[in-house]
Amino acid sequence: MAGGSAIRGSRVGAGPMGEEERGEVAPRVTISYWCVNGHETRPSFVDDPATTVPLEWDCPRCGLPAGTDALNPPAPPRNEPYKTHLAYVKERRSDADGAQLLEEALAALRARRAEAAEAAAASRAA
Repeated sequence: MAGGSAIRGSRVGAGPMGEEERGEVAPRVTISYWCVNGHETRPSFVDDPATTVPLEWDCPRCGLPAGTDALNPPAPPRNEPYKTHLAYVKERRSDADGAQLLEEALAALRARRAEAAEAAAASRAA
């Protein structure tokens, strides 16, 4: 015997699958979506008034958003470059504001260091 299976080309649970075994298929509606590159995607949805069909669908070929209007597909998303924390701070504050904040922080640091130096001198004198 060449193989280990007595019944070739079958698997456990395989058999004739008809509508009577699976049940009735829900009515479907197929919607066409087009992306900017002209790719058409046709997913099917349940034809039910309670089901809402999405306005946009991701194109499986290029990943761009696709819409139902072939002549006016949605624009590709605008990718913004990575911004550092400093870039966000510079958007909110001007250079003059930054200089003022720096001077305030340095003044507070110098005051703390002066207090620490005085406390150290007082403890040595005592």
